[in-house]
Amino acid sequence: MISLTGVEKRYTTEVRIGPIDLDLPAGGITALIGPNGAGKSTLLTMIGRLLEADAGSISVAGHDVAATKSRELAKVVAILRQENHFVTRLTVRQLVGFGRYPHSRGRLTVQDEAIVDRSIDFLGLDGLEGRYLDELSGGQRQRAYVAMVLAQDTDYVLLDEPLNNLDIQHAVQMMRHLHRAATELGRTIVVVLHDINFAGHYADRVCAMKDGQVVAFGTPDEIIRGDVLTDIFDTPVEVVDGPRGRLAVYY
Repeated sequence: MISLTGVEKRYTTEVRIGPIDLDLPAGGITALIGPNGAGKSTLLTMIGRLLEADAGSISVAGHDVAATKSRELAKVVAILRQENHFVTRLTVRQLVGFGRYPHSRGRLTVQDEAIVDRSIDFLGLDGLEGRYLDELSGGQRQRAYVAMVLAQDTDYVLLDEPLNNLDIQHAVQMMRHLHRAATELGRTIVVVLHDINFAGHYADRVCAMKDGQVVAFGTPDEIIRGDVLTDIFDTPVEVVDGPRGRLAVYY
């Protein structure tokens, strides 16, 4: 479980995140949704200790995020931010190998190599592992970064807008990979999403934020509703029953 108690991040007297009290159960996919500036990425990076909270406490699987040693926390929770992406003369395999650093400190063992192999195969990159990142398409490169995070082999995975700049085909493929990681590998995945319909279709839980606050939390059936979404996004949203589930329609 991820637990937040009285968590705040203050930027100015008018701009702040929180206070937030929230428990995210272990298992499955939790989608963070909300308008731009709602605090989704800030919340995610505080959970992953890439950003220090100004007040309150955060724990992941019983580990106090503020007090746990970095090397130990990196064996519990992995985080991928948009800003962390870089394109350099690294091969896919070299990049994915970085995910083993908390365990190997840069000296990969046979076990580490096996986990790298598994992560590459899981994301369908086995034919690309020798390719350099700057030789990949955007979708392939995004999968490589997610493979790196999965290779860290943590129970908790935090992803900040992994669908950013992906077309529909690659976005669907990415969400299918994440769903498999949750169901087949038993990972707890918290993901920031802008597409409400992806959240409704693939997430087990949806956490909606607005103006730095958590305003709704529940199952997709509880959150992907016209009245709830209209209030969150300040624009008319209608939810209709489609052939494969509920769909949010904007007008």
